[in-house]
Amino acid sequence: MNKLKLIRYIFGLIMIGLMVGVSEWLGEKEILFPEMAALILGLWIIDKKIWTISRPMVVLLMTVSALFGIFLVRYSPFPLLANIAISFTFTSLCLFVTRTTLIPITSASMLPVLLGTHSFVYPLSVFTMSILLVCVQWIFEKKGLHKVISFNSNKSPYRHSPWHWIKLLLGLILIAAIPVYTGKMYFVVPPLVVTFVEFSSSSAGFRNRPVQVFFVLVVSAILGAFFQYTLHTVLGFSEVNTVLLLFTCLFLFIEIVGKPFAPACAIALIPMIIPQQNVLLYPLQVAGGAATFLFVAMVFFLKCYRWKRAHLLVCFVPEFIRSRIFRPSKYIEQLK
Repeated sequence: MNKLKLIRYIFGLIMIGLMVGVSEWLGEKEILFPEMAALILGLWIIDKKIWTISRPMVVLLMTVSALFGIFLVRYSPFPLLANIAISFTFTSLCLFVTRTTLIPITSASMLPVLLGTHSFVYPLSVFTMSILLVCVQWIFEKKGLHKVISFNSNKSPYRHSPWHWIKLLLGLILIAAIPVYTGKMYFVVPPLVVTFVEFSSSSAGFRNRPVQVFFVLVVSAILGAFFQYTLHTVLGFSEVNTVLLLFTCLFLFIEIVGKPFAPACAIALIPMIIPQQNVLLYPLQVAGGAATFLFVAMVFFLKCYRWKRAHLLVCFVPEFIRSRIFRPSKYIEQLK
């Protein structure tokens, strides 16, 4: 790890610790926004363009999406599944109209719907943290701590017709119906929905690593649940100390894996905001949800059953196994 990246990691820990510390100090869980950890990884730590969006639009879309989620909880007469669909439709329209690719706005809108959050503290927190996020990223670029990222909406990698978003909506409704009516809501936590949209829509290289992404998501859920239950609930550590230790370990894990995936950071933070009696079951539901979302994305959107054998090997056979069984080929190397 180079020095500049280490500095960005340290600032990421400070930002996450600040968010959790303020929440603990004021006794306001609504201040905690797990997707902020994913945005920190994507906008601060990873030294390349992750999402096609300008800084003012980050603040605008994140805040508007958070407000829309609160309005749904407060005023919508419809059942939970319908509100999930309405939330997703709204954020999809925002992305389609603005020609941006900040998929985490899906989480900003859907999180209060799933958790029943109705306090305006939540969108105020999202607004404040979004401003801090883009301001610090701007400072990083000015000081040479981060690669300069340009924005060009005409080069958006997510060029999809309205029909694509309608299919995503239908897929989400079908997947969400079971946990909604069985009460296993962590099966569809918003970072998994973000993962589903990213895999179904993006052309990024992580789509060639579904097994690795599944592994990273599940390990992140296990780490989040373990630290929250063991350090905070059992040993009595403060939430801010718990989260700092958690993300130190998570960032080390991400560096070891070598292929960062932003939604994993949000997955790790969610155990802090759910009822504590459900924390130990959280990783199991995340594993089931991740497997389902990735399966639907790979089969029905990417149509992986049409891929060449070499492509399938790269996607579904871990590298340490593949390197010992199969002879490398030029095509496989290109897909890495």
